[in-house]
Amino acid sequence: MSESTTCWKCGGPLQELLLPLARHEECPHCRAQLHVCRMCVYFDTSVSQQCREPVAENVSDKQRANFCGYFQVNPQVCAGPSDQAADSHRQLDALFGDGTSGEASSSEDELRKQMEQLFKK
Repeated sequence: MSESTTCWKCGGPLQELLLPLARHEECPHCRAQLHVCRMCVYFDTSVSQQCREPVAENVSDKQRANFCGYFQVNPQVCAGPSDQAADSHRQLDALFGDGTSGEASSSEDELRKQMEQLFKK
């Protein structure tokens, strides 16, 4: 397999595997099944049934091994953290604090004071 091909689930390298992938082939790193829609060049979440192959039968579980005859390994696939996910995490840390800095506790103290004033009798 190509040097750049990686597992769809863990992003681990798959250069030791031979093509075509057997139906029950697993990632040597995370043991995820590899003959899955998520690992195929036709997998596309933006189209109907998440497959760009128009005559392929629908596969309900895109993360489990299947018998699709149109399956072709997508060397560019990797489910590692995306930039968008990392950006979301940064935004949440900015809003709620990441628990490692004193900023979060001072914000909590301030919020607690506001809440006590709000519910003061």
